[in-house]
Amino acid sequence: MANSVALSAEPRPGFSETPVKNEAYSSAVSWAAVIAGAFVAAALWLILLALGTGMGLSSISPWSNAGASASTIGKGAILWLIIVQLISSAMGGYLTGRLRTKWVSVHTDEVYFRDTAHGFLVWAVSLVITAAFLASAATSMVGGLATAGTAAGMQSAGRNLDPNEYFVDSLFRTDTPAPDRNDASVLAEVGIILVNGLRHGGLPRGDKSYLAALVAARTGLSQSDAAQRVSEVFDEARQAADTARRTAAHSLYWIFLALLIGAFCASYAATIGGKQRDRVIVV
Repeated sequence: MANSVALSAEPRPGFSETPVKNEAYSSAVSWAAVIAGAFVAAALWLILLALGTGMGLSSISPWSNAGASASTIGKGAILWLIIVQLISSAMGGYLTGRLRTKWVSVHTDEVYFRDTAHGFLVWAVSLVITAAFLASAATSMVGGLATAGTAAGMQSAGRNLDPNEYFVDSLFRTDTPAPDRNDASVLAEVGIILVNGLRHGGLPRGDKSYLAALVAARTGLSQSDAAQRVSEVFDEARQAADTARRTAAHSLYWIFLALLIGAFCASYAATIGGKQRDRVIVV
């Protein structure tokens, strides 16, 4: 009897310290540690984002041939986004591993899995916190500044800001402009036609002929020259829209890669912090 009690008290290989309670009714997730690590990761993400934005704005110049180029700024932003995800996620995951509850009577493989899951949870919660903060900040700050600045200047002339307004205006350029013209309704109509053409990938023949007639009537160009101008301006608008689409797609790809790296770093750092918390050699 005494031998059996002694054998039961000895630690079993692959398990943590001597069991002190039954873990069947306790949660495997230390939410307090997860939330703490998530807030730390989100705070670091925002701090490093502000630092990178400041460095980027410092290297941009409104004058030509001065400051960093647009491609350099884009590559630097992508690299900085990956660095931000790596640092913030790793720090949040590590703190969660150090702060979580010490599990007893649990195999080291299960401990490793739980630490990995804790790190992934930290990354997910911090991502939600950061996205919510940035969404509210973009709505209240960036949107307000844009409305008070750029849009105010456009509305002072009686017009709203339209992405296709430049291309619409370029259709009716003339060497002898009339100072008393009121083109608001015509510009709005042409803008709708251009948007519809960009949506369908080309101008219908009727719309193209109608635009050429409007351009010829208001600029004094011949019908053939007006039709050529319509084709050239529409090609420029389509190229600009396609460039914006490709830029957005490439940005989303890099954001996906950065977030994936952040998830891995948070999960791995949580295992390191957990091992230092328990001082258990993984079998």
